[in-house]
Amino acid sequence: MKAVLLAGGFGTRISEESYLKPKPMVEIGEKPILWHIMKLYSHYGIREFVICAGYKQHVIKEWFADYYLHNSDITFDYTEGGEMTVHNNIAEPWKVTIVDTGLNTMTGGRVKRIKKYIGDEPFLLTYGDGVSDINITELIKFHQNHQKIATMSSYNVGQQFGVLDVEENGLVTAFREKSNVDGGLINIGYMVLQPEIFDYIDGDDTVFEKKPLERLAAEGQLVSYKHDGFWKCMDTQRDKMKLEEMLAAGNAPWKVWEDNA
Repeated sequence: MKAVLLAGGFGTRISEESYLKPKPMVEIGEKPILWHIMKLYSHYGIREFVICAGYKQHVIKEWFADYYLHNSDITFDYTEGGEMTVHNNIAEPWKVTIVDTGLNTMTGGRVKRIKKYIGDEPFLLTYGDGVSDINITELIKFHQNHQKIATMSSYNVGQQFGVLDVEENGLVTAFREKSNVDGGLINIGYMVLQPEIFDYIDGDDTVFEKKPLERLAAEGQLVSYKHDGFWKCMDTQRDKMKLEEMLAAGNAPWKVWEDNA
């Protein structure tokens, strides 16, 4: 199963960093937050990724192009015509497809544009700015057991995001915009989708969190996987600093790949 990562937005609320790079490339502990998200998936055996790029997409491509070199010991032998020898490749065993999905394309449109890289199979989808210790294996199992078109992960926080109305069996009965009285479950990404999801997206102007998810909820085709562990979105510079502090203190619960090393 492939994991699709949304990494094409402008990241205006963290402009201190995003004027130079896409928000998913903002570093936490000298690695882009996108890398941290991919490490989580990789820990659960998901090692093929499709990155929906847009704003400053060249930065993402250049980082992955150099990743092999930056994580290996290299000998450049200019006496033998410029030969290069790699002594210890410690790069991740990943297959990464980076797709320029347009500068102003909405989230749904970005998903629609990578359809040819997915094929007729289920896939994972998440945002490129939120880290979590969510169990991907259990998430996939939950999706398979419920046999719906879409499963999204939900989290109970006091922040203001899009809000889910969820029944006890996990069925989402409504997906709506936040209001001042809401403080319940929110959509944190980490979704599992059937290929039929592409039929719910009209084009580049489609916001995935609007019409597609609202329609799925109305049709009884959207379920919620409630995550009770850790989740944090890096939306602002303050959020970045908080994640950096947690990492420096040795308290980074999203790094599950180290917990079980």
